[in-house]
Amino acid sequence: MLNTTALHPDYFLLMGVPGLEESHLLLSIPFSIMYILALTGNSMLIFIIGTHKTLQQPMYLFLMMLAACDLLLSSTTVPKTLCIFWFNSYTISFTGCIFQTFSIHFNFGTESAILVSMAYDRYYAICHPLSYLTTFTGSFIRMMVILALLRSFGIITPIVYLLHRLPYEGSIVIEHTYCEHMSMARLATADILVNVVYGLVIAACSSGVDLILIIVSYVVIVRTVLRIRSSDARVKAFNTCVSHVCVITLFYIPAFFSFIAHRVGHKNISAQFHILFANLYVIVPPMMNPIICGVKTKEIRQRVVSMFCKVSW
Repeated sequence: MLNTTALHPDYFLLMGVPGLEESHLLLSIPFSIMYILALTGNSMLIFIIGTHKTLQQPMYLFLMMLAACDLLLSSTTVPKTLCIFWFNSYTISFTGCIFQTFSIHFNFGTESAILVSMAYDRYYAICHPLSYLTTFTGSFIRMMVILALLRSFGIITPIVYLLHRLPYEGSIVIEHTYCEHMSMARLATADILVNVVYGLVIAACSSGVDLILIIVSYVVIVRTVLRIRSSDARVKAFNTCVSHVCVITLFYIPAFFSFIAHRVGHKNISAQFHILFANLYVIVPPMMNPIICGVKTKEIRQRVVSMFCKVSW
């Protein structure tokens, strides 16, 4: 058997944004600001929900888990990106690249599953309000989280094997700010058809199915809400879903664009545009989600205001 381990390089070179090397320092400014906002906002959201018993409800617990995923997703990629921009630290070990790839896809899959859970939560709260509290118990929520983690681990672990089995005898330059499945696979000096097919299959069977389930849930929710006679009740019901819809939009659009560009349009889309857009789904949703939740969720907004009032006092 071919010993592919001997054909693995010690490190890869992450080149940042090719063609914009002179602008790396300038690009680091918005990246730094967004990362600080993501760290601050998500940490605050976890602290507020975790320390107030009145917020120990299914909707807020899912928000807390979403914030944890956002912290991990952004912290897996942005610090290395800033090191490239600030210190020209292009090298990343082979193991580190594999780990970063696993972590990105694992967090993405987990966050997608949590968004489905949140859609299911809203569906039950609006369409079956009488049985909502008896269904969404603590044990039921824990089971949903465990299943989300197990699913992500089960479908992402094979990617590690598929990348590790490939020989890398050619270029070690990755034209990106972070390691990603297809960006690594294209450097291999062997057939990567299995990698391409598996990537398409897991995207269709996980995130694709998740998005379909979310859409179906909201179709049913909209039909139910429109049957409510009271206009105030309709507005209140829709308001509970607005923040979730905004989070879904921010999460899936840049992620699917990056996925398609890697496999279909990488030859027709400029590297600069692709790389900058690919960074959106690892930094913009983590930055915006706490802001959206804070603005649209009255209870969280009140807790944030009271916390800052105590600090200023």
